[in-house]
Amino acid sequence: MSLSPLASAGIEGLMAECNDCHGDDGVSQWTDVPTIAGLSVLVHEDALYIYADDARPCAKSEYRQGDTSRPAKTMCEIAAELSEDEIAEVAEAYAALPYVRAKQEFDADLAAAGKVVHDKQCDKCHSDEGTNPEDEAGMLGGQMMGYLRQSFEEYAAGTREQPKKMKEKMDLLSDDDVEALVHYYGSVQ
Repeated sequence: MSLSPLASAGIEGLMAECNDCHGDDGVSQWTDVPTIAGLSVLVHEDALYIYADDARPCAKSEYRQGDTSRPAKTMCEIAAELSEDEIAEVAEAYAALPYVRAKQEFDADLAAAGKVVHDKQCDKCHSDEGTNPEDEAGMLGGQMMGYLRQSFEEYAAGTREQPKKMKEKMDLLSDDDVEALVHYYGSVQ
């Protein structure tokens, strides 16, 4: 099953669909939506398969640009409509694009506290301020703070799939640590 009539246009059509929520070339302009440009192929494919399996929270989201009259959809619905080949194509196409860090306001004191937490708890898997795609652990530095905050809440609640090592690290974090991390990653511009 194809994603939409645009999907029949090949990778350009698939990316146009993705960009209508994630922003031009996969660079988010909305605080609750992640940037997907520059993610490693593995991370992107893994996320799409997890969504297709309904293993991540999937709230309905309105299209942010393009034909905004389309009904809201979830990432789970979208990913479930993609074939394995389409998932691979989308992941490869976005991996080839540059990662663009969000310009956003943050609290400098919280960001400094978050850097300490990151260096102690997160840097081993999320190196280079959480921006190294070779880590294959997701991009954190420069992501939208609203998206980061929501993701941390889902991890803490156990509603977002995570590796055992990640769960162990998350269990060590206080609410203040998490908010400091959000500001730290938001400060990576």
